[in-house]
Amino acid sequence: MRSRGKFLFQQTKRSRVTNIFIEGGRTLIGSELAETSLAVSGSDIAQIDASRGRARLAIDARNLLVLPGIVDLHGDAFERQMMPRAGVDFPIDVALADTDRQAISNGITTVFHATTWSWEPGLRSGDNARRLLEAIERQRPQFAADTRFHLRHETYNLDAQAEIGQWLAEGRVDLFAFNDHMDGVVADISNPRKRNRMVERTGLSSEAFDKLVAHIVSRAADVPASIARLAAAARSAEVRMLSHDDATPAMRRGFRSLGVTLAEFPINEETAREAADHGDAIVYGAPNVVRGGSHTGWTKASDMIAKGLCSVLASDYYYPAPLLAAFRLASDGVLPLTEAWKLISSAPAQSTGLTDRGTLAAGHRADILLVDDSALLRPRLVAVIAAGRLVHLTDATRLLGPVVTPRETVVAA
Repeated sequence: MRSRGKFLFQQTKRSRVTNIFIEGGRTLIGSELAETSLAVSGSDIAQIDASRGRARLAIDARNLLVLPGIVDLHGDAFERQMMPRAGVDFPIDVALADTDRQAISNGITTVFHATTWSWEPGLRSGDNARRLLEAIERQRPQFAADTRFHLRHETYNLDAQAEIGQWLAEGRVDLFAFNDHMDGVVADISNPRKRNRMVERTGLSSEAFDKLVAHIVSRAADVPASIARLAAAARSAEVRMLSHDDATPAMRRGFRSLGVTLAEFPINEETAREAADHGDAIVYGAPNVVRGGSHTGWTKASDMIAKGLCSVLASDYYYPAPLLAAFRLASDGVLPLTEAWKLISSAPAQSTGLTDRGTLAAGHRADILLVDDSALLRPRLVAVIAAGRLVHLTDATRLLGPVVTPRETVVAA
């Protein structure tokens, strides 16, 4: 059941692709940049250091970087396409189509839509999660990016346990995260600005919101057993799991004991170190790097990267951030670009079990970016190839003319 019809989807995509030749370019091969050319056949990279042959579509990549496509395992900026203002909704299919264009135009060729299913009504309700999952499954063949479903389960949402277990068993969930924002909700109730934002998001009256929170908090004793049952269901379904905002080393150890091997946004260094010491993947937000710190005032991602306590960067709430973050890390001397790029390509691919992407190698999925890095902190995407298709191009002068075969020469004469 894990395939979700992917074989048919991949076959459909292959029928649309055209062989592509990428001429020249400083290409990231392993941990080195090398001047070379690539040949793409179907949806895969056919050859490194290739000649053009009969490829009809060729792109001049000289003086450009040629990099693996970005794998974004946690992005929820699509919510702004769904609800650009509080109480203002747009159709999910329209929002997802726009999100796909945003992801691709920022170099994200594999995108996990981080969908929160909370105990709240409104934007993060069960109804919305169902509609979003169904829309992703329905529209997936139309998307340029490989679009996957990352379910963020609010652990106090006990009523959702049975249905989520079914989704896991049916292979409809690609990543599964445990989130617990209950303490923050209770703390923010007394803050008028934050309270108003929460209430607006749910669509409830202020009084109804208070009653709902009180009811949810009253069930706290049942949460640990629910977490254990859902973790077992995810393990059985071979779905990778994340724990969100781990606050202590003990919390990280507890989730690891349940098979949760990705630590997402640990909030302090000692917790991140606990994760690193045991080989867990550690995820931080790329916006944190770009902005020079967390918007919450918590851990500074670039410091964690410098200490070897971050292995993956995710877009979080801003799709341009991964591309910008890699170049910011290089500019600031935190990491060479070749190493910084791994945080947004090969490392997230490996941590999510996607062994066919994240690096440029023969036989791997042809997710390829051509980047103009002449302005170091403002990299410009020139072209994006996703699964062997040219899906984004900002400079048509980079397209090379067609190959003329001897037979064609005779006919033309």
